[in-house]
Amino acid sequence: MNGRIKLDKVNITIKETTKDDLDNIMSLWNDGEVMYFVGFPDGLGITKEEMEKWFEWVTDKPKRCHYSIYEKDLGYCGETFYDVNEKGIAALDIKLFPKARGKGIAYTALSYAIEQAFKDGNANAVYVEPHPDNHKAWKLYENLGFVSKPRPAYLEEGETYLEISRDEWKANNRDL
Repeated sequence: MNGRIKLDKVNITIKETTKDDLDNIMSLWNDGEVMYFVGFPDGLGITKEEMEKWFEWVTDKPKRCHYSIYEKDLGYCGETFYDVNEKGIAALDIKLFPKARGKGIAYTALSYAIEQAFKDGNANAVYVEPHPDNHKAWKLYENLGFVSKPRPAYLEEGETYLEISRDEWKANNRDL
């Protein structure tokens, strides 16, 4: 599913990632500023071959979807993603180049990914795991309605866990 979304001044295209997007994603992941809060301050150093293997993985499961985000003037801005586990809870992710930050793009794109996780992925809840020091990410997630909850025992250890259920999302006047 692809979407063109206009929200006030935000006019972006969110599309399911294809092989044509791999060079852009590789550039995103190899950017140390983008990857700083996920533990890779020098970027991932990922190769084209590794990107192609990743693409096979990311498109293999029906309850998983990766999106590439474009803005008319900025071009490729970043990515968002969901992956619904066997418990019906979707892990979410979003990464943007610095040029795309502070413009409402993350809010709009992550809202889209949440909607798709609930609709297409049939998730019961979605969660994020922001780095404790990534204050901008925390603010984004709080603005979207995520709240800190006990970390499920089946997940790997981690410092943070924020979640919003399908019902909580709907109660916040979100469309489903």
